[in-house]
Amino acid sequence: MASGPMEVCVQNRAVHENIDAIASGPIAAAAAGVDGGAFPQATIDALRGAGLLGLMTPTAHGGLGGTPGDAARVVSRIAQECGSSAMVVCMHYSGAAVIAAHGSPAVNAAVARGEHLSTLAFSEAGSRSHFWAPLSTAALDGDTVTLSARKSWITSARHATAYVWSSQPASAEGASTIWLVPADAAGLSIPRPFDGLGLRGNDSSPVVAEGVSIPAANRLGEDGDGFNVMMGVVLPLFNLLNASCSLGLMEGALARATAHVSGTRYAHLDSALADLPTIRAYLAKSKVKVDMVRGLWLDAIAAIEGGRPDAMLRVLEIKAAANDAAVEVTDTMMRICGGAAFRKDVGVERYFRDARAGAVMAPTSDVLYDFIGKAVCGMDLF
Repeated sequence: MASGPMEVCVQNRAVHENIDAIASGPIAAAAAGVDGGAFPQATIDALRGAGLLGLMTPTAHGGLGGTPGDAARVVSRIAQECGSSAMVVCMHYSGAAVIAAHGSPAVNAAVARGEHLSTLAFSEAGSRSHFWAPLSTAALDGDTVTLSARKSWITSARHATAYVWSSQPASAEGASTIWLVPADAAGLSIPRPFDGLGLRGNDSSPVVAEGVSIPAANRLGEDGDGFNVMMGVVLPLFNLLNASCSLGLMEGALARATAHVSGTRYAHLDSALADLPTIRAYLAKSKVKVDMVRGLWLDAIAAIEGGRPDAMLRVLEIKAAANDAAVEVTDTMMRICGGAAFRKDVGVERYFRDARAGAVMAPTSDVLYDFIGKAVCGMDLF
């Protein structure tokens, strides 16, 4: 159930048309099962069939050569129907962007064909939300690198083809190095499955690496240059796409709550819930909040794609603004739907739960507000 048409400024009309049909069709049909804990395979299959898994892969490798704005609109539209699906795609596009910048032609071609589902493996228990400072180690021995790590969360942990993985440098100076680690590499283990409040189908689990050997050629970027890859490639796109998830969740919840209060009546008064001024006021305030976030989201897209000087500030702002607004709006939708909001068939409580995840995903809202404050004060972020 979409809350409204997407912007006419979508650069790739085929992407727009395909994702709208896929979201309202197979993704929406599978959403309840995904919320029950099933991985959103129907989403992945549909995106593969439409070529959209290769959206962020350059055309030279057979991909669609999409822009951050294209990816943001895809993720936002998916989130209107299924938050778990949107987060899986957010992580895939973020990983695919690193592969596009630093990966081999063969891996890029596999992504373009839809044969490779990517994800990020940055989060660690030791560094927590400071994802740019991994404790994982990498030991270089000729043409082989041996990795050891305790990753705290990896989305699509059991379903990804490979992880875009951070570690300390193997031999160079610097904060980190990025690797492409096959998910079936010997020595990788998943201690427990995901069982969380929301985003229940995104297969986000801890992953432990004990003496995992991969080819040194699997390095993505230069040894020791992982921080620049994170800041230059991953952070702008991930923040934008994470915000896109929150925006879509807000829109989905607002649409379903509006349908509920418009169609539910007081029999003894012969009036709908929406006839109450207080209900309409809550809806109005939430609609304003959604549209404010959408305006900042569109400006962030313009800043990133236009290379504007304020692009990094917008990247920091949009995730914090969208994540926190999603918590507020979905809470309000639960409030106006009353006791009925606790029923799954009304369709609001799933968005309420899913919306809680964004603000605690690194960089968390609190970290982002610190960064934004530093930027406003002209201070170095790190």
